[in-house]
Amino acid sequence: MTEFDRKTYGDADHAKTHRRLEPGKDRDTPEIAADFETLMRDGYVIIKNLIPVETCEYIKRDSLKLLGETGRNSFEGRDTQRVYNVLGKTDALDELATHPHILGLMDRFFQPSFLLSQSQIINIQPGESAQGLHHDDSFYRIPRPRQPLGAATIWAIDEFTETNGATVVIPGSHEWGEGRTGKRSEAIPAVMPQGSVIFFLGTTWHGGGENRSDKARFAVTHQYCESYVRQQENYLLELSKERVRAMSPELQSLVGYSIFPPFMGMVNGMHPLRTLQDA
Repeated sequence: MTEFDRKTYGDADHAKTHRRLEPGKDRDTPEIAADFETLMRDGYVIIKNLIPVETCEYIKRDSLKLLGETGRNSFEGRDTQRVYNVLGKTDALDELATHPHILGLMDRFFQPSFLLSQSQIINIQPGESAQGLHHDDSFYRIPRPRQPLGAATIWAIDEFTETNGATVVIPGSHEWGEGRTGKRSEAIPAVMPQGSVIFFLGTTWHGGGENRSDKARFAVTHQYCESYVRQQENYLLELSKERVRAMSPELQSLVGYSIFPPFMGMVNGMHPLRTLQDA
């Protein structure tokens, strides 16, 4: 029961307790601590071979059927296929969103009850040009330098190489002030094997790479945000209650069925998980 529940409803039967998810031992390891140091120094960290190749192959087999038209503009990529509302279309990407190593990094610089901000499949096809450099939480209109309000993962479901469109990133750019713009000459490619992930802060300058190869580059991104800012994706409208009921408690919390104390996220004065009990 939240403090809001107690003050408003006391210990009445209808004010059912919903415990906040707390980090477990698998989210507090020496490896996570070391990656966090790199993240805060450089603005990003590459974690190699975090999931098995077999998992990548399963994700790709399951998700290829979802691919359709290419992007609507140069930012989305004229030769890039993007799938939105992926959590409503497949559960194959759930374990990436809730991977303990990623959530362990989040625990170290975000408030408890942080949220998933958006999820996408990004398939960069041969011939795609480089995406414009940007930082992901620029839509939060707070001047830099500042703490990041978002963070992102890009999972290499295919190997990322210098020629197939690997994400590029500018080390140290997370600390830049207002008005400084990233240049392509400052960026380095996130070369990594299949099953790896790059994790970067919302203030870090980066962009999709040019695909000069003869094969597409398949990736999955999950982006996160502080629990007190607005998510990019409206999961509460996208996802059916049946889908949310089938999710793990971690993913339910991430998509918005959670409370940032004392009451942000409430529904009719109560915890949003109560709505899943409705007929």
